[in-house]
Amino acid sequence: MDGSAGSAVKGRRRRTTPVSPAPAATPGASAPARRTVNLALQGGGSHGAFTWGVLDRLLEDGRLDVEGISGTSAGAVNGALLAYGLLTGGAEEARGLLHRLWRRMAKSSATGPLQPTWLDWMTGGARRNLDHSPVYAGLDLMVRMMSPYQFNPLGLNPMRDVLEGLIDFDVLRRSEGVRLFVSATNVNRGQLRVFKGQDLSMDALLASACVPILFQAVEIEGEPYWDGGYMGNPTLHPLLHDCRATDILVVQVTPLQRPTVPTAPSAIVDRMSEIGFNATLLRELKSLELVNRLCADHGIDPAEAGVRPVFLHLVEPGTGMADLGVSSKLNADWGFLTELRDMGRAAADDWLTRCYDQVGRESSFAAGRAII
Repeated sequence: MDGSAGSAVKGRRRRTTPVSPAPAATPGASAPARRTVNLALQGGGSHGAFTWGVLDRLLEDGRLDVEGISGTSAGAVNGALLAYGLLTGGAEEARGLLHRLWRRMAKSSATGPLQPTWLDWMTGGARRNLDHSPVYAGLDLMVRMMSPYQFNPLGLNPMRDVLEGLIDFDVLRRSEGVRLFVSATNVNRGQLRVFKGQDLSMDALLASACVPILFQAVEIEGEPYWDGGYMGNPTLHPLLHDCRATDILVVQVTPLQRPTVPTAPSAIVDRMSEIGFNATLLRELKSLELVNRLCADHGIDPAEAGVRPVFLHLVEPGTGMADLGVSSKLNADWGFLTELRDMGRAAADDWLTRCYDQVGRESSFAAGRAII
């Protein structure tokens, strides 16, 4: 892999190692302006490969420093690999770890039963849905009649094997550099828990990605946890209260809009989940926009009010992601994952071109346009 740079962090944070030498500077030209952001990474199963592509392009560009990362589900896994890579070897290490993660995902599923059929390839094209897979149809029926406590009594989770050996969690727990925040939902209490610092672990990542119809709840300190998307996909709160950067860059995976009204029972249920998974994020974005407006339009002193203005930015998927069926979230075919990666790289490149100069100065995304 080529490209350069990564994240240098303030104070005692380690500087990153460039992936390849930067082009020679033109005599008299100033170095590119570096800006610091916090990242908020959504989850979405295999669609998290889109986020992989976004992060890969941002690291390759090399002008952004990362202070904090809040992630849920696949976003938490991507965020953990990003943070660990930046802390241990810089951008090159982070890009390599993300590539290894998704390559492992593809290899893990290559011999499994969930594969696109020839009908999916012919009718879905590049969408790579699993709608015509008899195994997917059987799984969809089974999870409506049985729980994972019945069809998976041993509580097996293939994600544990995928992540094994990729991360030394002691490094993340001791980090004074890039800070990681992992969201999970406490099943019994119905509350969000954000794992950070000494609480970070393999189980925290598995809890954040625990889809309750497929996996048993992950128990941590005697408490059961499900996917964090039910309460925060992802939550922005720790990026406001535990970090100092003024900018939050949200990488969206779950579509806000769909081109058609779902009519099939499974599609209706899936769309309900998408709307619910976006709801908490939209509320937080709207609240932040309100704070910004009060500070700007009414002369409120942020320090006296105990708040601070935050500049919001969004990398969102295009129509290609919106066209994907929900079944594709379980498709880890390497060709499909790399297509999603390339879509993410293109979206990040577009954002860098249009919005990079606004970082540190103003929001490039108005939350109000996503909320009627």
